[in-house]
Amino acid sequence: MSDIATLVRSARRARNLTQRELARRSGLSQSRVALAERNQEVPRFDTAQRLLAATGHRLYAAPTTRDDVATIAAEIRDALGRDRRQLAFRYFIQMNDNLVGERGLLRGVLAVTAPESTGSRTWDAAIAALVAYRLNEQRVPLPDWVGEPTRRLERARLLRIDDADPVPSPEDVPAEFLDHGVLVWRDSLESV
Repeated sequence: MSDIATLVRSARRARNLTQRELARRSGLSQSRVALAERNQEVPRFDTAQRLLAATGHRLYAAPTTRDDVATIAAEIRDALGRDRRQLAFRYFIQMNDNLVGERGLLRGVLAVTAPESTGSRTWDAAIAALVAYRLNEQRVPLPDWVGEPTRRLERARLLRIDDADPVPSPEDVPAEFLDHGVLVWRDSLESV
């Protein structure tokens, strides 16, 4: 599951709060919020709950050993920041496999926390599309962040991993990806 830093940062940003505003709402200092968000200080459980409550969120535990979408999205962001698209795609496939590995509401729990932006609108849309694709399979309600306009592209684009990647035809792309404007081969999402 997400580390506390990812959870707090994602929850704060989902509510469009600054660190200072979160500090005021939680009754903690801004420097304490910053330390928690940078993972420089692991807050106690009650402090993490307090920070999340100040954003309108709650902290729950789920019986899984798989990383959630927000955690893997942070890995994708880091890989893209180092211009390592192949590694970013490996993380994306891991996200897919983690979602497939859970059933029912546990699958949904992995996608509850809105991931931070990867810095790429195409990748952000692809992550939202993947969550929609895998949650729809189990008829699990989609979290609100999946439908946000910033998670959709106006014009369909290929999730380019390699410059030589061919563009799939719409019949070869899952509907959720088409809906989010991202072209990904359906076969790429099937476990081997």
